[in-house]
Amino acid sequence: MNLKSFFEPVPEIITQQKYAHNSFFNFIHYHGETFPDIKGVQLAIIGLSEKRGMKNADTIERAAIEIREKLYHLKKGEALYKIVDLGDLHPGDSLEESINILKTVGEFLLKKQILPIYIGGTHDLDYGQYLSYQGLNKLVSLVTVDSKIDMEEDALPFQTHTQNIILHQPNFLFNYSHLAYQSFLVDKDLINVMEKLYFDHIRLGNVRANFKEIEPLIRNADLMSFDVSAILSADAPGAADAQPFGLTGEEACQICRFAGMNEKLSSIGIYGYQPYYDDSRNKTASIIATMIWYFIEGFYDRKDSLSFKSNDYIKYTVSLDAQPSVIIFYKSKRSDKWWMEIPQNDQEKFERTTIIPCSYKDYQMAQSGEIPERWINAQLKLF
Repeated sequence: MNLKSFFEPVPEIITQQKYAHNSFFNFIHYHGETFPDIKGVQLAIIGLSEKRGMKNADTIERAAIEIREKLYHLKKGEALYKIVDLGDLHPGDSLEESINILKTVGEFLLKKQILPIYIGGTHDLDYGQYLSYQGLNKLVSLVTVDSKIDMEEDALPFQTHTQNIILHQPNFLFNYSHLAYQSFLVDKDLINVMEKLYFDHIRLGNVRANFKEIEPLIRNADLMSFDVSAILSADAPGAADAQPFGLTGEEACQICRFAGMNEKLSSIGIYGYQPYYDDSRNKTASIIATMIWYFIEGFYDRKDSLSFKSNDYIKYTVSLDAQPSVIIFYKSKRSDKWWMEIPQNDQEKFERTTIIPCSYKDYQMAQSGEIPERWINAQLKLF
């Protein structure tokens, strides 16, 4: 595939600036006069300018430029970077074609084991991000961070992309987790639907009250979709639907670090930034750039092999009085993270691990004789 034909170069207004010798910019390869060689690359930044998915999106085509300018000026982390900025993805003649292009490019990169980082564009483009996994012949899990749940039946088209993902055929979605939604922005019937489908949903207050407990949900994801509107407007005003309540910038960065450290997560998109609504210093662009920086730091801090038969893990067997009679847990010696085993289901259509991320709290529950809710939900999904 001629990957170059899908991209516009990074604008010279960004690449011709002066950057400090230890800046992020000076340690990556970017699409300028020549297209970067992707051999050996681990991460690829991709700018999105597609805006037809929502109203009042006149400046969204500038989003990737503003984010890059802030990101490029940040200091390089400690790792040996193998990162490219491929430039901005050409939009199609229609929104549907743009989603198809994103799918095609995403699938190509995933097969090359290159993790795409999508910046800019409207949140409905995560449908293309999801579709890029369709040809991989496995079930995948998606985690979305958003102040709303975009599934309402009478909503505008750009507010139903999550519904499109869930209803897509063929179905290859194993689990959907929604983090940091705000109850007064979500119809209670949608919450009932989520529960009937055994999908995880954590409202903003619960995210904040039990922040460490969202890490296993993020660790179970193959892809993450992050809407900037999930961040409170005081920290990130640059969204048409920015909310006075939400995650802080620090919490958003921690979520991205969790995502980066997830050994199985293979793409991330941060959507919905609109420079028109940002402040004079482009504060929102700075927040997003820092989120990306923390994601990359997390990526280069991945420690676990996910080979649970190796000596890197301690195996714990907990006996219960009821069914199941035992639950098996694994603890990583390297990261201190926990997983638990779900009995094999012969009806599975796709290749899928039966060992899922959990927390120490789940292990403690099993020790006290209770079956962790995470175990029950995983069982129900498999059947």
